[in-house]
Amino acid sequence: MPHARATHPTRRGLLAAGGALGLGAALAACGDDKGKDAGSGKGTTAGGSGPWSFRDDRGTTVKLDKVPANIVAFTGAAAALYDYGVQVKGVFGPTRTSGGKPDVQAGDMDISKVTVLGNAWGQFSIEKYAALAPDVLISTMFDDAGTLWYVPDESKKKISQLAPSVGISVYDRPLTEPLQRMWELAGSLGADLKAAEVTAAKKRFEDAAARLRAAARAKPGIRVMAASASDELFYVSGTDLSVDLEYFKSLGVDFVEPPASAKAKGGGWYESLSWENADKYRADIIMMDDRTSAIQPAGITKATWKELPAVKAGQVIPRSPEPILSYDKCVPLLTGLAEALEKARKVG
Repeated sequence: MPHARATHPTRRGLLAAGGALGLGAALAACGDDKGKDAGSGKGTTAGGSGPWSFRDDRGTTVKLDKVPANIVAFTGAAAALYDYGVQVKGVFGPTRTSGGKPDVQAGDMDISKVTVLGNAWGQFSIEKYAALAPDVLISTMFDDAGTLWYVPDESKKKISQLAPSVGISVYDRPLTEPLQRMWELAGSLGADLKAAEVTAAKKRFEDAAARLRAAARAKPGIRVMAASASDELFYVSGTDLSVDLEYFKSLGVDFVEPPASAKAKGGGWYESLSWENADKYRADIIMMDDRTSAIQPAGITKATWKELPAVKAGQVIPRSPEPILSYDKCVPLLTGLAEALEKARKVG
């Protein structure tokens, strides 16, 4: 899992399956109330006539009698589908902040119009899921074993009995690949991929990629470090598994790269450093994890952080380790880094 930290339990807690619906009732509910509780979206309604099938990144082909109408998805995947106009009924994963506002991973979704099955790691209400009478569950995958992101291990068998699932891999491949796959999935679910806003977003993405490539070429000596912060540790990410960093690197961005031996404890994703050793690597730009599970730069009080050259120079920008996989949402990731490179001076 990417950037697993103390803020995410190392083992998923048992999901409570008691309450009004037992598993037998939940399974029975699968076929009921298909037309209730329309979710958020911008116009496309799934559930059209004719059969539907989609081959996911596990090599699994899901086949249904009609296009899914009742879709439940990991929040980030739901946000991507929303950008293509595909409605979902339920979400799981970081959706709302402690203050009740939409989480960064919710994108532009109106979170008041979706059923939240779980807002944190290990949370997934089987009762709420069953009540939605799901046709399909959609999530991303951060490993090559087909593990669906934010679907609790302890409950995955029960969850899988309620509806088939689709997994889009964001593991060890450049950003363009899962972007294309989510685009294809949205199209299969009824999105108009020729709509002006969709084609315009794809063109903006291509232009932003060209800008980043040019910026990296113009500043070959500027080094970038991708990092994340918790109370106890400072995490430095490698580029070889993350879809965004792999893609940025392919465009010519020069990243700090911890050795494989140092990343071993992080499953190959990152190196964990004590705050006393946060200055181990020198960088000119620091990209900091923007997820709510991480401490944001303004909230970091450690002296070693404040003394980092990039911090002192004001060359710190946000990074989205779990990008919303729509072209529209990925444009700012490219333009933000391109602008930082264009303005950066050598400080590390």
